[in-house]
Amino acid sequence: MKRAIIVVIDSMGIGAMPDCREFNDIPECNTLKNVCSFNKGLKLPYMAKMGLGNIQDFEGLEKTSTPTAKYGTMVEKSKGKDTTTGHWEIAGLISEKPFATFPEGFPDELIEKFIQETNCGGVLANIPASGTAIIEKLNDEHHKTKFPIVYTSADSVYQIAVDTDMIPLETLYKWCEIARRLLDEGNYNVSRVIARPYKVIDGKPTRISKDRRDYSMAPKHTLLDEIKNKGGKVIGIGKIEDIFAKKGITHAIHTGTNKEGLELTLQAIKNELDLEKIAYENKTYGEPTLIFTNLVDTDMLFGHRNDATGYGKALEEIDLYVGKMLEELTEDDLLIITADHGCDPTVPGTDHTREMVPVLVYNKNTKGEDLGKLEGFDHVAKFIKDWIF
Repeated sequence: MKRAIIVVIDSMGIGAMPDCREFNDIPECNTLKNVCSFNKGLKLPYMAKMGLGNIQDFEGLEKTSTPTAKYGTMVEKSKGKDTTTGHWEIAGLISEKPFATFPEGFPDELIEKFIQETNCGGVLANIPASGTAIIEKLNDEHHKTKFPIVYTSADSVYQIAVDTDMIPLETLYKWCEIARRLLDEGNYNVSRVIARPYKVIDGKPTRISKDRRDYSMAPKHTLLDEIKNKGGKVIGIGKIEDIFAKKGITHAIHTGTNKEGLELTLQAIKNELDLEKIAYENKTYGEPTLIFTNLVDTDMLFGHRNDATGYGKALEEIDLYVGKMLEELTEDDLLIITADHGCDPTVPGTDHTREMVPVLVYNKNTKGEDLGKLEGFDHVAKFIKDWIF
């Protein structure tokens, strides 16, 4: 039976959208191009062979006259530049209305309800901030008061940071669940509540990526629901189950690093994952199968932290695994590599950037071709529907 594999390289945009200024971005945003230039070229031979280098002039990426995949550029239809909006559109759901943002912090009435229902005693910050900067700034006060650090960004996120050596991880998760409920009940239209656990390591507050959790609004009907409703398997790797609020997912496993996510994706392709262990329900699942992976390090560890060097190394690591995946794919497999937005580490600011994204569509028996510019990330869902249904 046919399978589809989606690998989302989080934030690997390839050029500013025409409306980028409406999202406080500049036309010079181009995450992949600028990361390639900053590093004086990257070594991405497998994705270049698929046709990535043919899309634009990316330093270090060779163009090929014999691409092994269909390649092109996708232009976002939805109004946003965040993870949820991008992934939902990839799965076929267009967000006509942008999620709400809170540049002045969250309303007092919401914060008061949060304090009352969590019994946390109070909150610190309640402002837009860089996550790494805010925990360094407020760590001492957090230890003194035991109040959670609540902050947002240019995206639609309600983030809660605590030192889990002082406040248990389970408590943080419970507080996030309460925040998600309050936001939904109050119709605040906030995309995600994010648990941001950290520990003080060698005197420095350090976020613990593997324990991060996202509590998203539940999407309406997507490609994932279609596959699940037909009795198929939808295997979410990384934060996929969080992004879709578990809707349309049958199996899921969180990851702490890109390397872990890449290894698990490779295992899934080779049918080596213990699916019983990561299934939501104790039942028999059939076909078709969708493997859906998010590789978040490019965004979380490098894009938001303006680390173009780290970003480049992460892409080179991903490319090596793409090579391994290609070796294991059969003629019944369709591999799609894409991104969900931009987060250019070379331009001012630490927020996501409103960008177009690349798309690579590979099958052993399909000839490579230039897809040109495609209107909508939802072309991914269309490719997959055409393939497996």
